[in-house]
Amino acid sequence: MPFTRISLRPGYSDAQIAQISDILQQCLEAEFAVPPGDRFQIFEKIPATRHLFDRHYKSGGRSDNFIQFHILAGKPRSFAQKQNLCRRLCEELHRALNIHPDDVMVMIQFNTADEWSFSQGRMLSEEGFSHRLHGE
Repeated sequence: MPFTRISLRPGYSDAQIAQISDILQQCLEAEFAVPPGDRFQIFEKIPATRHLFDRHYKSGGRSDNFIQFHILAGKPRSFAQKQNLCRRLCEELHRALNIHPDDVMVMIQFNTADEWSFSQGRMLSEEGFSHRLHGE
């Protein structure tokens, strides 16, 4: 149930954004044990004057193509899962869209089922309890 906010420069086409979305989803499913169809993403196109970043901090050098992925996930993952997700995302973005790995930043945060409501005001933690009560 990750939710991802993707911040990037204006100029990416709708087709490129769809491709970034698909690559992210494939990586989440393969490396983060995310079920198919569990896709919640927001793309923010941020003008250069409002997307401020250091071009060299812990990087070989960022370009104007710099993309940030802020992933909020509901259950913790192992270090290996996080590492594999980040590496595969960089590899796939470079292979498919020629986005250099130095231009990819990933931030991962976790929270609990008590902090998610997907619809109808029901907390995700309640749904699990409800399923147990009704034998589902």
